[in-house]
Amino acid sequence: MKPIPFCLLTLLAGAAWGSAAAAEQPASAHGWQQSQETDTARAMTFTRFTLVGQFTKSPQNVVPNRPALIVDCIPAKESGSSKGRFLAGSLHVGSPLKIKYVEPEEIHGTSYFPKVEVRYRTDDGKEEQEKWSPLSEKEKTAASVPKDALKKILRARSVAITAEDERGSPVTMQFAMPNPADVEASCNVD
Repeated sequence: MKPIPFCLLTLLAGAAWGSAAAAEQPASAHGWQQSQETDTARAMTFTRFTLVGQFTKSPQNVVPNRPALIVDCIPAKESGSSKGRFLAGSLHVGSPLKIKYVEPEEIHGTSYFPKVEVRYRTDDGKEEQEKWSPLSEKEKTAASVPKDALKKILRARSVAITAEDERGSPVTMQFAMPNPADVEASCNVD
């Protein structure tokens, strides 16, 4: 019997360990991932909760990451009250979304607001259609989630969200919603 070279054993052990580590990673990715972020422009620290979903109908552009729901909150100790404060909610798609310009209810000049048309369904409920703002003028791969919509989304067990990519093709995302207790308590959105 020939001895097995040490480098081959090391390679096999590394491959086995790498696949075991990869198998463990998705289990931790099923819940809200919490991190502390700093906004140097506003000189503040905030808590970010991130929930990664999956595409059920992918955008036409190649997207390196899966879709994510992100909720930013100011912790109670930073907000000056006994409860945390909701800062922002957003849906990150990773591919440019179709922007429609909506006429405001009251016209002052010729201003139109950029909006992303979104349809979402919580659990097996009725599909709701809303117009969400793009995250910023330059950032058209994400949309701001209004607080009222976020409350409904947090209370669900699963959420399906559909928007259109820049070519008008539907992009559908699915999120398995974990227990929202930490997000609701930290952000005061209950």
